[in-house]
Amino acid sequence: MTTTTLAVLVPLLPFLGAVAGLLLGRTAPGFVRPLAVLPALASLVLAALVTARQGGGRAIDSATQLTPTGSVPIELALHIDGFAALVAVLVAFVASCVQIYSTGYLRDDPRYASYAALVSLFTSAMLLVVYSGDLIVLLVGWEVMGICSYFLVGHYWETPEARAASLKAFLVTKLGDVPFLIGLFALATDAGSFRITTVLDTVATGGLDHPTLIALLLLAGVAGKSAQFPLHTWLPDAMAGPTPVSALIHAATMVAAGIYFVARLLPVFEASRAAMAVLAVMAAVTMIGSGLAALAQDDIKRVLAYSTIGQLGYMTGALAVGDRGAAVFHLLSHGAFKALLFLAAGAVIHAAGTNSLAAMSRMGHLRDRVPDAFWTMTVALLALAAIPPFSGFFSKESVLGAAEHVATGHTEHAPGAAGWTVLVAGLFAALLTAAYATRLWLLAFRGRGAEAPDHGRQPLSMTVVLWVLAVPSLAMGGIAYRSLPGWFESPDLAPTLTTSVLGTGIALVGGIVTYAAWWHTTAYATRVPLGAVAAHPEGDAGRVEAEAIASHRAAYGDLTSAPDPADPGRLLLGPLFRPAAGGFHLDAVYAALFVRPVLAAARLVRFLDREVVETYVRGAGAVPRLLGAAVRRAQTGNAQTYVSALLAGTVVLAVAALLVATGA
Repeated sequence: MTTTTLAVLVPLLPFLGAVAGLLLGRTAPGFVRPLAVLPALASLVLAALVTARQGGGRAIDSATQLTPTGSVPIELALHIDGFAALVAVLVAFVASCVQIYSTGYLRDDPRYASYAALVSLFTSAMLLVVYSGDLIVLLVGWEVMGICSYFLVGHYWETPEARAASLKAFLVTKLGDVPFLIGLFALATDAGSFRITTVLDTVATGGLDHPTLIALLLLAGVAGKSAQFPLHTWLPDAMAGPTPVSALIHAATMVAAGIYFVARLLPVFEASRAAMAVLAVMAAVTMIGSGLAALAQDDIKRVLAYSTIGQLGYMTGALAVGDRGAAVFHLLSHGAFKALLFLAAGAVIHAAGTNSLAAMSRMGHLRDRVPDAFWTMTVALLALAAIPPFSGFFSKESVLGAAEHVATGHTEHAPGAAGWTVLVAGLFAALLTAAYATRLWLLAFRGRGAEAPDHGRQPLSMTVVLWVLAVPSLAMGGIAYRSLPGWFESPDLAPTLTTSVLGTGIALVGGIVTYAAWWHTTAYATRVPLGAVAAHPEGDAGRVEAEAIASHRAAYGDLTSAPDPADPGRLLLGPLFRPAAGGFHLDAVYAALFVRPVLAAARLVRFLDREVVETYVRGAGAVPRLLGAAVRRAQTGNAQTYVSALLAGTVVLAVAALLVATGA
């Protein structure tokens, strides 16, 4: 079987699995789980074979014209180079893990069949984006992922949060997709083709007439799909969906698509220094803002959501300094440990038997209850915090090293200011990342919340997946940074001494300071527990509460500014805690700038339609209606009335004729 045939089957098998799952979900429910898991595993095997045959060498290209268009042709084309082959393996690997995990996590869900089919379709769409050599075919996969995310985020449609989150995810990403589509057509018009290879050849010869405009239009779609500032607000709300869906979206599909697209067409963006500067600023704001927001969240999944936004900011920063190898290296590394983080969080939630215990402040005594989740999540958090020798250290240091390279003027791929912007923001984000990772670990596994009911051991399918994902989270980075440069046609990805020392030192400082803040707040809460009222007899409740509040005021001066008993985030952020917890109120800003004006315009249009346009319509209909009523009243059916009217009319006409004659 040829490599091209194998590559075609990689996205095709999950698609066929999705179709079969939807058709057989009701009539043959016993086939649902095999149809969910087996196509994903087969796709993984085939993607690995394609990767082995491609070998990081010359790209595999194949195309056939889809249909005559009369102008710019649209082709069913494959373009598989080294990094496309590796990203496809990541997508298939994470999708397989999610499907296997879901057989246990959603084993009692009545809508599991449709869920599994949509996950397969989601996977197929992302694989189509990765392997596509034509921008229109890529756009098909891009949009199919959007509609899959809408249905999967809204899987628990009975809850208002899930319904609102699915609509928000769909609308915000579509807001970016409109300029994205315009940018694709503008790019194809300048290049004369939708083929990616032709577009890149045109860029290499300086054939783009409007590089800045095209790059900025495309960036709008990337910002929406990959949850970058300012179109990132949909991703934290999307946590209302099932946790395995969150793992898939955050680790291998949807948000990874935007990063992959920029990496694929990086020369288009490098053709405009203004676009690279915008990319750098977007990455910097995203990294810092999401880190602050993650440090203030109580819901464990929202912490991880903001973490994803920040890690995508690192990838965007690597692209902003012209190093797609570092960006895709971090994409691969992040895919493994972020999938593990979400699935381990799902195990914690599953152990409690309810989604409500996603609030870390309510977690207690979970370390011994879910030991597999505890140990694997510890590995993933160390990778997230970029502590050596975990995988996140090597991939994040490759980003910081690339930024340092540009900042110190060793390359002309991007402006030096972009390098400094990404480097400074990346180091500060490393501090925040270590802080919120430490906070999550402390609150989730060493918290003082009430112990949840014991729902028994986790299904084996969930536990096995956690340990499988722990392997690349621990070991992939040290192996990959030596072998990946050849696959990416990029410079050395080895950590540099300066950024390694700075990044690791800052991360350790962030973790130690957070632990110290947690110890301080925990010790204070032990001395004066604000929740002690519930533990005392009813008659002593008022006295205990008064003493606790008085002591709290004496220690911190004001209840509103005091830290929560076991949460170091409030102490570390101080006055920033409240706005950070609300995502810096960007939703309120968007409501004021966009939603309210649109609603006001809609109300004006409705008023004009009802009170002005319909007034004329009603008036035009009223006149004939009144005339008809008058004529209808004259038709009495009484012959005497008709004769009398005839005589009266004759008299009137005679008098009128006489008056006219006399006047003449």
